[in-house]
Amino acid sequence: MTLLVVSNVGKAYRTYRSEWQRMARWFYMPIKATEEHWVLKHISFSLGAGEAIGLVGQNGAGKSTLLKMITGTLQPSEGKVQVNGRIAAILELGMGFNPELTGRQNVYHAAGLMGFNVGEINGAIDDIEAFAEIGEYFDHAVRTYSSGMQMRVAFSVATAFRPEILIIDEALSVGDSYFQHKSFGRIKEYQKAGTTLLIVSHDRGSIQALCSRAILLDGGTIIKDGPPEEVMDYYNAIIAQKENSVVEVNTLADGGRQTKSGSGKASIESVTLYNTEGAPVEYIAVGEDVCLTIKVKINVQLPELVVGYVIKDRLGQDVFGTNTHHLKCVRTDLQEGESLSYEFRFPAALGVGSYSVAVALHATDSHIADNYEWRDLALLFNVVNMSKGSFVGLAWIPPTVECK
Repeated sequence: MTLLVVSNVGKAYRTYRSEWQRMARWFYMPIKATEEHWVLKHISFSLGAGEAIGLVGQNGAGKSTLLKMITGTLQPSEGKVQVNGRIAAILELGMGFNPELTGRQNVYHAAGLMGFNVGEINGAIDDIEAFAEIGEYFDHAVRTYSSGMQMRVAFSVATAFRPEILIIDEALSVGDSYFQHKSFGRIKEYQKAGTTLLIVSHDRGSIQALCSRAILLDGGTIIKDGPPEEVMDYYNAIIAQKENSVVEVNTLADGGRQTKSGSGKASIESVTLYNTEGAPVEYIAVGEDVCLTIKVKINVQLPELVVGYVIKDRLGQDVFGTNTHHLKCVRTDLQEGESLSYEFRFPAALGVGSYSVAVALHATDSHIADNYEWRDLALLFNVVNMSKGSFVGLAWIPPTVECK
């Protein structure tokens, strides 16, 4: 069942010579605006029951404007939004809470605006208070709350009744780690029960953990819609993109989509994983000592080169990453035509599964500053358990145990 359909939606902000002309436009009179600025243009997508979509993009891409049109607090200038179900949305911190009212009073007010009657709210108020976990502050004025406390109450009331569609706009980034884990638990519980999720976040981990699909907005239009890992890789490349940079997406032999970006001032020639005998490997044992070798070609004279890598799990979530800046091994004054080989040695203390390696060549401590080349899925390898005891998880952290 399709719960949300966004069809060719656009939003323009217009300036008129007078307020009378603006009012005349409300009645469809042919009045031309003196200025017209389109924030969104030609936005189309749909959401099915139980689907989870991440909406990503840089600040100013139009994400919040799109959510406001979906929730009905803003009308589109063109196109149509069709919603088939009840929406619960946390678009702004506090959900319009009155700072002079208590948390409890604001819950009744907010839930009432969501369409619930007093009897329904009475039946849920104890659960809302318990989930928020702010103690006696629940009956204190909201103006005395920290931003994290406001978030706790806002999320608790927005999710007190399972909605057909749950929309969250970066709100959970305000909460503490404990409440974030608790909130994600409720979100996943609702997902299993059929709630559709639309989440806006810059947190790659959240998008890939919760979503089966991601949409990338840039310049007010959708430029990518697909698997979260692929979209987030492309988003990462867009962030690092500079005037002389390029972004490429290539299809690998196994069907995976590899994103490559950078200015090309330096390039990755090869990425290989070797065992202790110096043989290239695709399968390694849990805890086995390995050497990740990255060969680099310098294409123009460079004042500095930093080489980094990130190991990712099969969902594209970061497992471990570092670079030569943090390892105190930065090369400077490099000449055109030089070739370098970097060897990173470590024990593969990883859980059983498939992994990928992303590699970056850049200046300073981050590829955001001057991205020479960033390559996702530069290497794929598998970890198997050949000699260790049974365990689960992404990391092999063998303990000792003592019972007293």
